[in-house]
Amino acid sequence: MTAEILKPFGPSILKVTIPNEIVSIMNKHVDELILNQDKIISLDHGKYLEGNVHREFRLDIEFMQKIKWAEFLASSCQKWLLEGHNISMKKFDIIASWIIQQYKNDYNPIHYHSGQISGVGYLKVPQDMGKPAQNNKKNNHNGKLVLIDGSKKFLCDPTFIITPRKGDFYFFPSYMMHTVYPFADSSEERRSVSFNAKIDEDAARLR
Repeated sequence: MTAEILKPFGPSILKVTIPNEIVSIMNKHVDELILNQDKIISLDHGKYLEGNVHREFRLDIEFMQKIKWAEFLASSCQKWLLEGHNISMKKFDIIASWIIQQYKNDYNPIHYHSGQISGVGYLKVPQDMGKPAQNNKKNNHNGKLVLIDGSKKFLCDPTFIITPRKGDFYFFPSYMMHTVYPFADSSEERRSVSFNAKIDEDAARLR
């Protein structure tokens, strides 16, 4: 008997690593920005987002150009589409890219993004995000990202749970519902960077 496992349904997800230099420069930039209240207010992005978190603010175009942020995102996306779906991407336009500062008890409710491609990466992650309220629980989802696709089916899990680690970056279709759980027992910051982007219409027809 011969057997072949097929996966014709469900979107794919790309995981890459942000170069250490970009992580360091971005963290330094954020640390300097949060000392300038006028600048932070001008870059505030929270009114466009669903998060119940400490602070959300846009990365300005000049800074993104300086660190070649669009080039990193576009090249990663191109690799994902070409190797995973045999699609050649011709256009990649960032709608917005922003920083999320999350602390104890902050959370992001279930939501989706605009554009065709979205992603999130991690710049700072608390060493300990606390234990579940009931110590006998097998899984601890504190501070984790959950990507959601459809509903529970036989041999098909509708959720993909991501444990944040500094430097990890995930790409996913912007329509994909997702949420971030709160964490506890920590005074440390969970700092992430996200983006939305438009790509050309041919590439957007993920096939």
